[in-house]
Amino acid sequence: MAAAEERSGAQDAFFQNKQSSTSRDSETPGAAARNKPVCLIVLGMAGSGKTTFVQRLTAHLHSVRSPPYVINLDPAVHEIPFPANIDIRDTVNYKEVMKQYSLGPNGGIVTSLNLFATRFDQVMKFIEKKQQNHRYVLIDTPGQIEVFTWSASGTIITEALASSFPCVVVYVMDTSRSVNPVTFMSNMLYACSILYKTKLPFIVVMNKTDIIDHSFAVEWMQDFEVFQDALNQETSYVSNLTRSMSLVLDEFYSSLRVVGVSAVTGSGLDELFVQVEDAANEYEREYRPEYERLHRQLAEAQNKKQQQQLERFRKDLGAVDMTTAPSTEEAIAGPSDLIMTRGNPDEEEEEVDSDTDDIDHSVTEESKESAAFGNFLKERKQVVQVRNRKSMMPEGP
Repeated sequence: MAAAEERSGAQDAFFQNKQSSTSRDSETPGAAARNKPVCLIVLGMAGSGKTTFVQRLTAHLHSVRSPPYVINLDPAVHEIPFPANIDIRDTVNYKEVMKQYSLGPNGGIVTSLNLFATRFDQVMKFIEKKQQNHRYVLIDTPGQIEVFTWSASGTIITEALASSFPCVVVYVMDTSRSVNPVTFMSNMLYACSILYKTKLPFIVVMNKTDIIDHSFAVEWMQDFEVFQDALNQETSYVSNLTRSMSLVLDEFYSSLRVVGVSAVTGSGLDELFVQVEDAANEYEREYRPEYERLHRQLAEAQNKKQQQQLERFRKDLGAVDMTTAPSTEEAIAGPSDLIMTRGNPDEEEEEVDSDTDDIDHSVTEESKESAAFGNFLKERKQVVQVRNRKSMMPEGP
């Protein structure tokens, strides 16, 4: 009974946070854009509990009557413990890709993601059709984090989502394995690299808090000396490198959102959604204007390129003036002038008035031809007569 009351209280708190965030959105610029669902891209090392975390998120949102739109991008998983609206396994057969292209496990995952990314525009259309029915879009990525984070297909998918919807990157970290300061620093360095690569609002979810509390990690991030004391117990070369790198990450820690969550018990989810709302507001305030600026720059660059191509096309036409004709008699007709002129260009000379326009030239030419023919006949007749006289004269003895 107490558990049910606690659950109902959590639901009321969630709806109050949702209503308060909605009222804040209406006061901020871009509130209309917040009507779109928030995309949560779940990343993390293999074994950190990403899929279990997505399952817990899905169950929690269904319990508060706000079902999410779930997308599975892991082609190698055998079963998923949550209902997926879009599953990459329905489009790409992971084992067939490995067989046809003679690839290993990681190569098969990368190629499957590349094939799926070629049709991700259809996924965007599906999300746009359902955006009025869902407040959150959950994207579960492959277990090998580098396959999605550092591949071309992962970049295409992330940028496609971020250009149309508010996006938040959720980095899931295994708290039980981060008790070692060197392992903790490795996770933080990876999280920092993902933050600066995606350039999106970032939340670190310290999972498996049911095994060990995450307060030690938060203390390491807030107090440099405490972390140095933990490193003093390590004597390897990696510990010296970790000590140097911890100084660099102070600025990264200052603006980092950290939430402790248990994907098994569901603890910490209310605080997580408060951080998600804050990150979504940050996206509208800082990241969306940047994406719009980049989109305008791209459109301007394309327009400038088209203008340059048009200018080169005009120069390739040469000095031909298509609007005015040559005004002087000395102008020489070019090829285009000959094409545009019908008939013989010298016909204008025949239209000039002359003193002999009243003479019938055809009659004159016929009279000249008859006289010349008569003279020709007369001369031929005389030649024939001379030849006949010579043939009639007797030959000498």
